[in-house]
Amino acid sequence: MTLSSQLVARRGFLLVSGAAFATLAGCTPKQTSVPIDGATDDTRAALPLVNALRQKHGLSSLAASGPTGRAAAEQAVRMARAGEMKHLIGLGDDFGDRMKRNGVPLPAAENIASGQSNVTDAVQAWIDSPKHLTNMLGAYRFVGVAVARAPVGMRTYWAMVLSA
Repeated sequence: MTLSSQLVARRGFLLVSGAAFATLAGCTPKQTSVPIDGATDDTRAALPLVNALRQKHGLSSLAASGPTGRAAAEQAVRMARAGEMKHLIGLGDDFGDRMKRNGVPLPAAENIASGQSNVTDAVQAWIDSPKHLTNMLGAYRFVGVAVARAPVGMRTYWAMVLSA
């Protein structure tokens, strides 16, 4: 291994170690609206809407987290690629396995939507649905929201993951 490749490997280790330390220390990374595996993280835009709803019901605010954002992005992309709004896509799909794979603490819940043109409309669709509203008012601490577009037709697919 050359000195240059050793330095690159060491920098990568330090970046990963720093991220792990920040997570262990209770810090959450700053959320941005950038593509994540074919999805856009819209947590930052959704958070004030969801927290205003929770505050109206006397509940504590939620915080963004990397794991819930990744899980939401994965689900949004899966739905967009399949062209279907479904929680479970394909044989052997399992919600618990998806949450575990993304490091989402359980209990967790997932809201999905399709066709809304912006995050405000997606959150409103969840508010208007009794089961989705129940999820948003649940005993959770973290949330992630993502959107992906279907490759054919460009239909939007939204996912929200809430976790303890």
